[in-house]
Amino acid sequence: MFDWDDLRLFLAAARARSLSGAAARLGVDAATVGRRIARLETATKSTLVVRSPQGLELTAAGTRLLRHAMAAEAAMNAALDGVGDVASGIVRISVSEGFGTEIVAPALPELRRLRPGLQVELAANPGFLSPATREVDIAVTLSPPPDGRLLVEPLTDYRLALYAAPAFLARHGEPKSVAALGGLDIVGYVEDLIYAPELRYLDEIGLTARPALASSSIRAQRAIIAAGGGVGVLPCFLGEGLTRICRREVNLTRRFWIGAHRDIAETARIKAVRTWISRLVREKRNALLPG
Repeated sequence: MFDWDDLRLFLAAARARSLSGAAARLGVDAATVGRRIARLETATKSTLVVRSPQGLELTAAGTRLLRHAMAAEAAMNAALDGVGDVASGIVRISVSEGFGTEIVAPALPELRRLRPGLQVELAANPGFLSPATREVDIAVTLSPPPDGRLLVEPLTDYRLALYAAPAFLARHGEPKSVAALGGLDIVGYVEDLIYAPELRYLDEIGLTARPALASSSIRAQRAIIAAGGGVGVLPCFLGEGLTRICRREVNLTRRFWIGAHRDIAETARIKAVRTWISRLVREKRNALLPG
C-alpha cells in the first residue's frame, strides 16, 4: 500500500521528466522526490522510471501507473472544486508561442488578482500539449482536436499579414505585390518542424521558395524580420513596429480553439480560466483582428 503524496511526487516527476523539475514545482528538494519514487517502486514491486540522456523515462509499469495517477488527480481536483464552487488549485495551459507570450502572459497578473486561489502554469511553446493525455488542463490550438474525450469550442479568429522592417524596406524598396518578392529574402518556418498545417502560410500566398532564414519559433521569426533579415508572415498581434506590405494580396485568417478534458471541464478552476481566456480575447479583438 502507498500513500497519495508519493503518487503526487511521481506524477510531478513524470510530467517534468526530471527529479529537479518536479522538486522546483513542488517546493521540495530533488533527493526527496527520488526517495519518494523509490518508496513507491517498493510498494508497487515495480521499476517505474529509468534515467536517460533525455531525462526520466517511464517504464511500462510507470506508464500504467501514470494513467491511474492522472485519473486520481482529476477526481480529487473535481471533488475539491465542488466544495463551495471555489476556483482554486493548479491550472496548466498549453498555447502557441506567439499567442501565449503576447496575449496571455501579460494578462496573467490580472487573473491572479481576480482569482488568488489559482496557480497558473503557462506552456507557451512551438507545438501543443494535450488535455486528452492530461499533460495540461486547457489547450488553445489551431484546429479542433479530434478526440471525443475533449470538450472543444471555437475561441477566436485572428489575422496574419506580410511584414518587413522599415529599415529593410528603406534599403530594398517596398514590394507592391507578392510577385515582386522574388529577389528578397524570405523568413519562415523550418519546413520539417512545422507542427500544424495551418502554419504553412508561405505556400498559401504563393511563396514556394525555401526561406533564406527559418526558425521553428514565431518569436524568433519576428526578431529576424525586425532586424532586417527579410519579409515574412506574422500574426498581426506581433506586427507592432513593423510595416505591413502587400495588403491586398496577403490577408490570412486562422482560428484558435479552446479545449479541456470532459472529466474536468466543468470544475470551478477550469471554468474560471476558460471564461477568463474568452473574455481576454474579446478585449484583445482589435489586436487579433485589426481593421
